[in-house]
Amino acid sequence: MVATISARGGAKSALAYYAHLSADNYYTRDGEPPGRWAGEGAERLSLEGPVTRAEFEAALTGLDPKTQARLAALGGRNKTHSAGWDITFSAPKSVSVMWALSEKETRERIEKAHVKAVLKATKPLEQTSAWARRGKGGRVKERTAGLLMAQFDHQTSRDLDPQLHTHSFIFNLAPRKDGTWGAILSRELYKAQKQAGLNYRNELAAELEKEGFVIERTADNFRMRAIPERIEKAFSKRRQAIEKAAKTFGYDNAKGMELASLRTRQHKQKTETRELYGRWKSEAKALGFELKQENMRAPAARISREMSARTAAKTPSISAKNYRVPRNNLSQINAKIAHIARVISRFSGPAQHGASSPGPRLQQRKRLLERDYER
Repeated sequence: MVATISARGGAKSALAYYAHLSADNYYTRDGEPPGRWAGEGAERLSLEGPVTRAEFEAALTGLDPKTQARLAALGGRNKTHSAGWDITFSAPKSVSVMWALSEKETRERIEKAHVKAVLKATKPLEQTSAWARRGKGGRVKERTAGLLMAQFDHQTSRDLDPQLHTHSFIFNLAPRKDGTWGAILSRELYKAQKQAGLNYRNELAAELEKEGFVIERTADNFRMRAIPERIEKAFSKRRQAIEKAAKTFGYDNAKGMELASLRTRQHKQKTETRELYGRWKSEAKALGFELKQENMRAPAARISREMSARTAAKTPSISAKNYRVPRNNLSQINAKIAHIARVISRFSGPAQHGASSPGPRLQQRKRLLERDYER
């Protein structure tokens, strides 16, 4: 699945989840600060750059991460505040394998495309799927002015296979259009999950094509052409384990697959990704595959030809029927008739050097134009 969503419960459990997100990020990103703030809510609170534990904890409890001022009222009998939701965007496996087997420059290009796609996919969530609660018991529903998110980029699966994915944590705290803040409704976020995944997938495909990578589109997804399907499958150990468990226990629906996933879940090992690059390349080589750099991206001339072909496919051919113009656009009609008349007059003399005169065809187009004008 391209995008998944899950509730993170109360602040205490969500803070423990932050420890997992930031630790994994630390190990896979060679010590770089974990996470980044995103969304209109982050801009309004002047939050940018790395996501610190103190800031994350404050937002979980409905406080301004910088001033500690309460932004969302505590609710329920126990006067608690639900923490938020995690939407995870996962790249197609062939993209992750391409990233894993590439050199540093190419890996960075793929990572950049992935991050851009995530940001573009979460934007519509802010615009159409974010609703705030107001009033006693939160009974009044109104659209928010954005979301407050913390995003964490990860690169491996629990089985240490390459798997580019981003956890986009949506806090239960959002700005209203009148400048106040409040808790949000989760129902619309769950309803938007499928569309968010589709948006991410389409944006990622577009970004990778801009970088010159050759992709193959299917009915509802895409894959990198340079990665054979057998190699893609070999680096999907987690998926294979889930499918094996599902078969063993007779699971045949979405709930069953979720149970199979829980049964096969292992603690994620803290291994630096830079140590895995060599292991991944050795694993691919043992399977008889070595990624050739020249096969990864299309030559510039080829990209130009493909783009020209796409443009031509979208551009109507120049035929007699395409000369038809609205009746009320007299200046355009007269200009085209005058142009054809000039061309006709240029070739109205005898043909030179054996060339045939195009007069009859142009005369026909002129008549068609005049006929449209008369209509």
